[in-house]
Amino acid sequence: MNKFFVILSHTYTNRIKSRAFIITTLLTIAAILVMANIQTIMDTFQEEGSGESTTAIIAEEPVASALSSSITGGELYEGGEEEAKKAVLEGEYDGLLVVEEGENGLPEGHYYMDQFTSSSGAEVRQALQQVKATIAAEEQEISGEALSVISSPVSFETTALEEGAKSEEELNQARVIVYIMLFVMYLAVVMYGNIIATEVTTEKSSRVMEILISSVSPVTQMFAKITGVALVGVTQIGLFILAGFLGITFADDTEGSLIQMAGLSNPDWGVISYAVLFFLLGYFLYATLAAMLGSLVSRVEDAQQIVTPMMMLVIAAFFLAISALSTPEATYIIIASYIPFFTPFVMFTRMGVGDVALWETLVSLGLLVGTIFLLGIIGARIYRGGVLMYSSASLLKNVKEAMQLSKKE
Repeated sequence: MNKFFVILSHTYTNRIKSRAFIITTLLTIAAILVMANIQTIMDTFQEEGSGESTTAIIAEEPVASALSSSITGGELYEGGEEEAKKAVLEGEYDGLLVVEEGENGLPEGHYYMDQFTSSSGAEVRQALQQVKATIAAEEQEISGEALSVISSPVSFETTALEEGAKSEEELNQARVIVYIMLFVMYLAVVMYGNIIATEVTTEKSSRVMEILISSVSPVTQMFAKITGVALVGVTQIGLFILAGFLGITFADDTEGSLIQMAGLSNPDWGVISYAVLFFLLGYFLYATLAAMLGSLVSRVEDAQQIVTPMMMLVIAAFFLAISALSTPEATYIIIASYIPFFTPFVMFTRMGVGDVALWETLVSLGLLVGTIFLLGIIGARIYRGGVLMYSSASLLKNVKEAMQLSKKE
């Protein structure tokens, strides 16, 4: 047991002291703090930026007066149309609205700007639409009060009849939390799985493994490395959570902040608890597989290639989970949630945004835990023989040879 902790400690300390770990952690923490306070940052830059946008308006009365009062920065232009276009190109105005009377007697507009933007005169179009509606209503002798009633949005509410069903607000909040957790799980499995495979391969390529196996069993090495890298992940993600908590604390009082818009100021801790459980189980599942695959190659360059099938499983699980966000009760989603390599992603998503019976949760967890133990037993045997191999044969041949070598020990 002492040897186990020695390898675990060595793996952990080497990783957290590495330059890659420090740079990645600092950059991610900075990104989290920025995203948590993005609204405050945007408001600051907007206040320090250029002044209010202006729009030149060429139109006949009473349309001209109505538009100038309803468009932010709207100004009546006294000159000609060509002169106004030149003023837009020179930056005197952000845009030019030219309004003419159409064949039906209603106003028609043409908006000019120096180049297209994402808004493309959305406010101007809306203001002109309102003026057009007012003129049309007057021609049809419709009062302003009646027009207001007609144009007001209809009152519409949705209610779930099933007992215990999430409200629309709770469901939207759950979707945001699940989406964030899915990305965390995906990145963690990909990143730490690659670290484990590379760690094993590096020691083999430097012949350090031959020294280690003389004093420590390969199985002890495998699980010590998996646990050591897991602690690295816990440390890093713990720092990210702390940064997120501080970001939420600073941004929580900001009206319209990203945290409030996403509904994360009062998160669903039940969903987060399930995320932690499925994250840990998913990590040990893929970490064991990564250690096993890493032991089959002797060059670092081959490590990335041999874990490709595992990465394809992770990507497939991730996209199935994304699909489950909108269709959690689809047949293919339900089936995928019981497949152990997909369960950490898909079943977690179903539980977050859908209604999953307790027996479904227990069955999926049982299959997942059973697969981890089975993969651990098989992986230990392959690892025991794989660390002694230095051939570059195909994956299946390497697995067969590793199993044969493990029996000879």
